[in-house]
Amino acid sequence: ILGSVLNSVIVTLGSVALTCVLSTLGGYGFGRFRFRGQSALFILILSTLMLPFQAIITPLFLELHVLHLTDSLYGLILVYTTFNLPLGLFIMRNSFREIPREIDESAQVDGASMTRLLLRVMLPLVVPGMVTVCILTFLFSWTEFLAALTLLTSNNLFTLPIALLNIETGTYGQVNYAVLVAGAVIAMIPSIGVYLALQRYYIAGLTGGAVKG
Repeated sequence: ILGSVLNSVIVTLGSVALTCVLSTLGGYGFGRFRFRGQSALFILILSTLMLPFQAIITPLFLELHVLHLTDSLYGLILVYTTFNLPLGLFIMRNSFREIPREIDESAQVDGASMTRLLLRVMLPLVVPGMVTVCILTFLFSWTEFLAALTLLTSNNLFTLPIALLNIETGTYGQVNYAVLVAGAVIAMIPSIGVYLALQRYYIAGLTGGAVKG
């Protein structure tokens, strides 16, 4: 169990970090700049939310196999990031659009570059949106089962949901309910802790940046 918990921690934290960074940068571009084909591109990105994992599992597996990323935690991190990125981009784009344009103009008048404007001015204002993206990505990555079951084959790389599936079944398929319940509690504790710790940011991000726009 401990090894699988560590694998889940690595995959979850990697997915959260990568999704948060890419969503923030993409949301900044879509929310604060105007370019040709912006709306069409944004709609195209959001349309990927309608694609279930089961529909693309075969080409996804083949692509990762060509890249030598099957049976790899890094490949699983990229898969989780890809599936969480459209929603994260939507949340961050709306979070950035809520910020008044006058703030950009004031910072530019003071000589702030685009990078300094993003890091010093914008990021503190979109913390609720970033926390919302992190929580949603954490919950998805920590509890995801099908992608991990499909892409991982080595026992030492199994995440917690896959490990629970293997150890809860005894001889002749008999379910060990004691192990199942204990594993479920272990899996729930981090999710509950993260949500309770970041609850106020999560609610602010959903009611503000993720609804308007």
